[in-house]
Amino acid sequence: MRRQRGAPTRPARPRLRRVLAVGLVAAALSLTACQPGRESRAAGSGAPTSTAPSARLAPAPCGTYSGRGCAPAGERVDLVRPSFSNPTKVTNRLFPIGELGSAVLLGHVDGKPFRSETTLLHDTERIAWDGQVVETLVSQYVAYLDGRLEEVARDRYAQADDGSVWYFGEDVMDYRNGAVALTEGTWLAGREGSAAMIMPAHPKVGDVFRLEDVTGVVFEEVKVKSVGQTVQGAWGPVNDAILAEELHADQSTDHKIYAPGRGEFRTASGGDLEALALAVPADALPGPPPAELQSLSTTAVGILELARIGDWEAAAAALKRMDAAWTTLRTATRPPPMIAARLGDAMHALTGAVKAHGAGGTGQAAIDVAQSVLDLTLSYRPPAEIDARRFGLWSQQLRVDAAANDLAGVTGDLAVLEWIRDRFAPTLSPAARAELDTRLRDLRGAADARNLPAAADHAARLAARLRDVGAL
Repeated sequence: MRRQRGAPTRPARPRLRRVLAVGLVAAALSLTACQPGRESRAAGSGAPTSTAPSARLAPAPCGTYSGRGCAPAGERVDLVRPSFSNPTKVTNRLFPIGELGSAVLLGHVDGKPFRSETTLLHDTERIAWDGQVVETLVSQYVAYLDGRLEEVARDRYAQADDGSVWYFGEDVMDYRNGAVALTEGTWLAGREGSAAMIMPAHPKVGDVFRLEDVTGVVFEEVKVKSVGQTVQGAWGPVNDAILAEELHADQSTDHKIYAPGRGEFRTASGGDLEALALAVPADALPGPPPAELQSLSTTAVGILELARIGDWEAAAAALKRMDAAWTTLRTATRPPPMIAARLGDAMHALTGAVKAHGAGGTGQAAIDVAQSVLDLTLSYRPPAEIDARRFGLWSQQLRVDAAANDLAGVTGDLAVLEWIRDRFAPTLSPAARAELDTRLRDLRGAADARNLPAAADHAARLAARLRDVGAL
């Protein structure tokens, strides 16, 4: 839980700059059990993930490195033994993981642009803990720093009968140069330690609860500072938010906001910011997307292709149409400010790249524009559809990086494709899903062989085939 958890998201950190826990648990994680493209255990099938002896909810020592700074046990509301009769039905509005399909968080970490996507997956997992087997929801978290894959995690959640939401562990993969470098921070209830309360049923000022509490591995403690607050959401005010302070193992603290229907809303610490830009269905809008969104998306990809063949006159003309569409959209809909700012920056970069006749810069800026356009479209279309289109966009990113002879970039792009696959593949027909997996394996083979032209060709063919079957 180093990173922020937005809407259907994870507990927080500042994730991308967390202090490494004492004692790695990499050996405890079987990488083959959590690789991209793996089919997760279906609801109610197979043996439970964890089979360790029952845990007991006794007060654990303070999890900071110094052993000091934690709240007294008398302030904690998580020292209870929860029961789980219907654990995947989540009604807690301050951590509504069961209904939130997709969320986008934006901000900056270490002075670089930050982005994360959190998605509720189609599977559930059964976990044995404290003498009971609990069916948990599974959420995928993917974080990017400066446009590159930085971290992926799979999180498990369940709601107790009293309405509190509990966290049952995570598989963590930190990426460097496109490959998994660390799995530190991975834990599972009943294996490394106890499940942890991530949100009380009815939080009150002064309530304390630990989001993670595995000695020597992970530790986070939250104290509620105020309730009944109003915050500014994607499309307007959101009432009944709570403000909290989060204590980490190194005794640093984050300031956090949780908002109804969205979950973790904002985390700030040391100049870093991770804030919810959009979450659905809380920020969903009626009706079809504005025509300008489709125009921006189509024209951005068109400019990318024009840059590949060096037709700068046509690219400049297309850019004028994009400018007009963006001006109309910005005036008519007043899009969420964080996404609008990213899109505006990308449009500015695209204008400069087209004027300079730079193929690589134009391609990257066009992809950045299209990414923000998809974020806006998420308010109008199902998350699986948006993820399929993100998949197509990352295939374009892979081609841009291959043209730049960037092996690490291509490797990271492929990992993103493999992870996004898990979000929308269940919506495809069995035949289409099998073909997707086969083509992804071929793409992986080309990348592993460091054959970047072949990888780019596989990526183009993969996207084209998904368009043929109606996935894109």
